[in-house]
Amino acid sequence: MCIGVFIHKQKKVKYILYKVHESNMSKVALVINDDRMTATVQVIDLLGETNFKDKNIILKPNFNTADPAPGSSDIITLKSLILKLREMGANSITLAERSGPVDTRKCMEEKGIFELAEELDFSIINLAEVGVEEYVHVKPKNSHWEDGFLFAKIYHEAECIVETCCLKTHQYGGHFTLSLKNAVGLVPKRDLNGNSYMRELHSSPNQRKLIAEINTAFSPDLIVLDGVKAFVDGGPAVGTVKEAKVTLASKDRIAIDAVAVAILRILGTTTEVSRGTIFEQEQIASAVELGLGVSKPSDIEIITDSENAEKLAEQIRIELLE
Repeated sequence: MCIGVFIHKQKKVKYILYKVHESNMSKVALVINDDRMTATVQVIDLLGETNFKDKNIILKPNFNTADPAPGSSDIITLKSLILKLREMGANSITLAERSGPVDTRKCMEEKGIFELAEELDFSIINLAEVGVEEYVHVKPKNSHWEDGFLFAKIYHEAECIVETCCLKTHQYGGHFTLSLKNAVGLVPKRDLNGNSYMRELHSSPNQRKLIAEINTAFSPDLIVLDGVKAFVDGGPAVGTVKEAKVTLASKDRIAIDAVAVAILRILGTTTEVSRGTIFEQEQIASAVELGLGVSKPSDIEIITDSENAEKLAEQIRIELLE
């Protein structure tokens, strides 16, 4: 039947083929606004396709340390995100995180998270304080981890996951720390025998592959990347700051990280982040091999809501396709 349509209605077939291709694309919403409270709402609305009505949401911030954004998640971004999730009908919200190298509870105290939880009525789970029974053992096929890794059960079994991360480089071998790298906080510092997962990670020549493999244990329903400010070198706690004034949102970790790497390149960043094509970056290439999102840059659709954002999107598309 499609052949018949092709012979007699060629234009219609072209349209159908285009729509099939479009259905395989991953959207990344891009907003330019240095007001985090407003930008977070804007970018979620722009992305659309999110249904949190009656969902029990597990929220993953970036609390590696308590340093100001982009060293860690900004509390204004978190507040705006939680309020928006409530507005969208979320049944409950639980923030679950492990910091490192700093103490998790102290980090949350310094960030003002316990006060925010009282104000906005959400729960907090300190993953550094829960028992081993709250972790599951994960060993991906052909894993580069010596014996797989323990992973936070609350995320492994979550009904709905929302993640928020920052725009920054990583000077200790990750090269960049965006949504894929944010998953490291869901692995405990040590295994059941007291061996350090973090030492294994950071000493491995396959560090960026190990990061990607952690992401096989869960799948986020929404990622919001706060790029109002960026580290273009250094990181994850401190680095050279540039005003990027962007906020991104997507459901696809590969797509949002690829767009974020493009932005870092446009801002001027490290040799490691600038080398090769974006999809040759090892975190992204490994995530593609594991089937965690889009497999090529042409499958990323950047959507914007302003002329300035569209100008940046055009620069990003050039970086992605080079």
